[in-house]
Order: sequence, then structure tokens, then C-alpha cells
Amino acid sequence: MSLFGIVLGLALLIFLAFKGQSILWVAPICAAVVALFGMFEDPTINVLTMYTENYMAGMANFTMSWFPAFMLGAIFGKMMEATGAAKSVGLLITRFIGAKQAILAVVIACAALTYGGVSLFVVVFAIYPLAVAVYREADIPNKLIPGPIALGAFSFSMSGIPGSPQIQNIIPTKYYGTTAMAAPIMALAAGAVMAVGGVLWMKYRERKLKAAGLHFTEPTNLETFDESKLPNPLVSLIPLISVPITLNVLKMELVASLLIAVVLTAILNYKSFHLFEKCLNDGAAGGLVSIGNTAAANGFGAVVKAVPGFATLTQFVFGIKGSPLISEAIATSLLAGATGSGSGGITIALEALGPKYMELAQTDPNLSPEALHRVASIACGGLDTLPHNGAVITLLSVCGLTHKDSYIDIFMTCTALPTLAVIVAIILGSMGIC
Repeated sequence: MSLFGIVLGLALLIFLAFKGQSILWVAPICAAVVALFGMFEDPTINVLTMYTENYMAGMANFTMSWFPAFMLGAIFGKMMEATGAAKSVGLLITRFIGAKQAILAVVIACAALTYGGVSLFVVVFAIYPLAVAVYREADIPNKLIPGPIALGAFSFSMSGIPGSPQIQNIIPTKYYGTTAMAAPIMALAAGAVMAVGGVLWMKYRERKLKAAGLHFTEPTNLETFDESKLPNPLVSLIPLISVPITLNVLKMELVASLLIAVVLTAILNYKSFHLFEKCLNDGAAGGLVSIGNTAAANGFGAVVKAVPGFATLTQFVFGIKGSPLISEAIATSLLAGATGSGSGGITIALEALGPKYMELAQTDPNLSPEALHRVASIACGGLDTLPHNGAVITLLSVCGLTHKDSYIDIFMTCTALPTLAVIVAIILGSMGIC
């Protein structure tokens, strides 16, 4: 009955997430379902105690560990957006590559901002008007704009480039004692599958739609901007470059890296000082909402781990034939899809199963913590981009398009290809090539 409760709780979580309900109230309700069925096997379990102790402890512990990173990341993104620095860097890249390779230009611009520590949502807002400009010049149909933005911001730049400061690549460090540079060979191989495969898919789609007679049409929702008021693009690159350097070369904590980036952005854009108060307020509020969603998922995982059925679930997961990397990838992918969040999925999976995988890595010479880190990081970035994902919905809304118009490209570049990339990473990790 306890195992049935876990399955029912997860099913309810999936259903309500697909319906667009907030995980802030969905997660505790689903955790209560898990606890209620757990009472059938363990009469000492109390639903209210499970909430006040296990659930809230899981949520509070995650918040305590990660809130500074979430808040500073949100503030950094807001400052890069408000000062025009993000748009300036994107404009530099798109112009350098040119309209003849408009799709590639958009992908690289998004990846540069994401790898520099800018949040996915800020990237969407900053790059969309630049994508419109190069697509207009290249006469590429508008419905092909979301795919390259998603490819550059939602896939390989999160987990397919070693050292990415995005939270999906940082969370595993807590459970495996690794760094953001974990398993660089696996990361690069998987990243190449996602990046190259994604660009080839988008070029194929471009040829197909142009052959069908589709052309660029002027959007009605485009906000114009004055290029002359944007900051110097080379100066704007400095904070973005500082994040991966301080994180991976100087071995600083993510919080310190983001704090340095925030300070650099403020100093280099001192003329925009009047905007910083709003950036701080909006960034702090945005960071709280973001970590609240992920922490809620962590609380659900803590309750699952506390009921008797978890032992049975663990036996099932670890009973999957083949390398433990396979079971880790399956668990992380399914939970990311269930929550509609890569960070939420990886948090639930590693909170529940991470210590067990770490035990295996310490006793199995063919399994390393670095390989476990990389597989989990890549796996959480696949099924998370199903249609109910918040970033997907935001991207389509900003572009003035629907799922029918453009979701196929998002699915191919951010769901299908990352799933293939996970398989590549598992093969390499199983061979001891990290």
C-alpha cells in the first residue's frame, strides 16, 4: 500500500503539473497522499507530522543551501536585462555571425548568455528581438524562432558544456561531492549531440518551410529598442566571462561567482544606477519564487524517502538491468517530466536516491561520482520541456506563437536530442570514459 501511495502521489503530481497548477501547493498535497498510504504499513506515521517535520525539513534544507545562489542568479539576470548588457552581447554575436547563418547566430547568442550565468527567462526576453532582426534579413519564417532560442538556452548550455553555472549542473555537486566540471568528456560528447543535432534539425526545418512558400512576417508584439543606448558589448561580456572563470578556474563557490558578476555589472553600468534598486527587488522576489518551486519538489522527495514503500521503490530502481547510470537517467528524466522542471526533477531524484548511488560509486570501480553527476544533469534537461513546462510556455508567449506553430522544434531540440545525448553519456560512463 505504501508503494501504491508513492505511485499515486507521483501520478497526481504529474496530472496537476500538466494542468498548470503551482507546485507550491501541489507538492504538499501529493506528499500527504504518500504519507496517508504509508500509514497502512507503519501506524506510527502521522500525516500532519510528515508535513511539519519531513516535508518542511526537506523544503527548508534545500532553501537554506541554495537560496543565495537562486537570488543572486535572478538579480544578475535582471541587471543584465535592465542595463541592456544581455541584449548588447546578443547583438554582437548575431551581427558577427550574420543573417546568412541566422539560426546558428541565435543559438550561439543564447548559449553564451546561459553559460555566463544568465537565467533562461532573461535570455528569452533579451534574444527574441535580435532573432526577429536576423530572421527578417534572412527571410526565415517566424515559427522557427522558438526552436533555436530553446536549443541555445534550454539544452547543451545547461549540461553539455563542462563548468556551466546553471543550477541543473550545480545541484548534483551537493550529493556527489563533484564540481561543475564533472565528467568533461561525457559533457562535451552529449553537448555535441544536442548542439549539432539541433542546428541540423533547424536547418532542415528552414529548408522545408521555405520550400512550402513560407516567409518572414512582421510580428505585432515586438518591442523596439535603441541600439545607440545599449552598453558596449565587449564591456558587457566581462561579467558573463567572470562567472565560469571564477567558478571553474578560481574554484570559487557559485554564490561568490554570482556576487562578483553582480558587482561587475553594477560597476561597468554605473550610468544605469537608477535601475539597480528595482533589479534588486525584482531579482530577490523572482529568486524566492524560483527556489520555492524547487524546494517544494525537494520536500515531496523527503516524504517519499520516509515511508516504507521507498525501500521497495529503491529495490525496483536499482534492479533495472545494466549500469546504475541507466536507472539514474530514467528516474531523473521521469521526475523532471512529472514536475515540468529540470531542477525539480533532479532534486527529487537525488534527494531520494543520490545517497544510494553514492554508496555504489564508492564500492564499484566502474562507477564514478563524476559520471553520476553528468548523467543526472543531462537527464533532467530532457522530459522537463514537455508542453506544460513554464519556460516553454513563456518562450512561445514572448514569440507570439502557439504550441501548434513551434512546439515540434522545441521537442526535437530540447526533449528528443537530450534523450539521445543521455544514452551517449551512459555509454561513455559505463566504459569509464568521463
